[in-house]
Amino acid sequence: MVLGKVKLYTISFDCLNDSHVPVYSSGDIVSGRVIIEVTGEVKVQYLKLQAKGYAKVRWTESRNAGSNTAYTQNYNEEVEYMNHSIILLGHERDEDSEEGLTTISSGRHEYAFSFELPQTPLATSFEGKHGSVRYWVKSVLHRPWLLPTMKSKKEFTVFEHIDINTPLLLSPQAGTKDKTLCCWFCTSGPISLSAKIERKGYTPGESVQIFAEIENCSSRMVVPKAAIYQTQTFYAKGKTKEVKQLVANLRGESLSSGKTETWNGKLLKIPPVSPSILDCSIIRVEYLLMVYVDIPGAMNLFLNLPLVIGTIPLHQFGSRTSSVSSQCSMNVNWLSLALPERPEAPPSYADVVTDEQRLSNLAPSTLRGDLDRAPEGPLYQYIHEFRYQPPPLYSEVDPNPDQSTEERPICPSR
Repeated sequence: MVLGKVKLYTISFDCLNDSHVPVYSSGDIVSGRVIIEVTGEVKVQYLKLQAKGYAKVRWTESRNAGSNTAYTQNYNEEVEYMNHSIILLGHERDEDSEEGLTTISSGRHEYAFSFELPQTPLATSFEGKHGSVRYWVKSVLHRPWLLPTMKSKKEFTVFEHIDINTPLLLSPQAGTKDKTLCCWFCTSGPISLSAKIERKGYTPGESVQIFAEIENCSSRMVVPKAAIYQTQTFYAKGKTKEVKQLVANLRGESLSSGKTETWNGKLLKIPPVSPSILDCSIIRVEYLLMVYVDIPGAMNLFLNLPLVIGTIPLHQFGSRTSSVSSQCSMNVNWLSLALPERPEAPPSYADVVTDEQRLSNLAPSTLRGDLDRAPEGPLYQYIHEFRYQPPPLYSEVDPNPDQSTEERPICPSR
């Protein structure tokens, strides 16, 4: 008797969005099919589908235990979000036997599956430097006395939605700082910085409008700049590992002594990045906008304004449906939710970030120090090259801002 052969063995999701990318959120139903195509008859004991979701963290550190002794300390942690199994065909038994085998006839066969994601909050899918959050389904086809067991695995994306239309994320963020430069016994005038943004929450593809005033009463030439940073924080065995990455930046005009520069809504565009992850116990992804003054030969004057990158874009009127996932996770055309009266309608996360970008946009290729584009300091890793195309620099968006008629203080004489 000639045994049949498996010609095709794969998994297909029943995607509910136009991009055909499997994207879900907590409480959603995940459905699809295991597709098997065989030539001849194939006897199988069972066909099983496993659905799993984990957040995992791992990094190593080298330590010295003496003058000639060194060892490596491993840090690992994981959180299970889901672990579900379904028997699609046959029966799972501990021992191989001729009894109870199921015969798959020659041709193409599809075995439907469906399961519900947990109602509890799930961490957003993420790929970081020292950890990840991944969700996948794996199909196992077991045929007696034939090794290895055939397996097919496919990942899907989960978003724990962040709605930026909340009072906390719609609140303005602002701050003021100043700095006086000293050189031996000589003290120059102060450098002052005030900055404000309209809200705390944004979605990828939006531009942050920066309102700032920089006054240079020092004797040095300074340059105002702004940058968005992403901070990945990993937790394991009571330790933390932090990675800071530059996401986007801009540079203003050089400011000579006694001059003042005003930014009346200078734009800094947010490129395709992962949403903020705030509810995972071992991985956090946070963002901040740093507005700063680059001072040659001295520590920079900087002001940090926190940002939250969400998945549900800003809307002005109307109310959302009761199902957030039906509006957002299953509909990639979130841009239609924004009204045309808006000067710049924020696109949806799924519109801006493809599945390939999501898996790779945080993988740094090279470490490049660009002192002209990012503030100095040992806390920052200046990683400028991402696998996605970075946005262009906005050196001057509004070349003719309205000049304020407010009377300004006179810089002290030097």
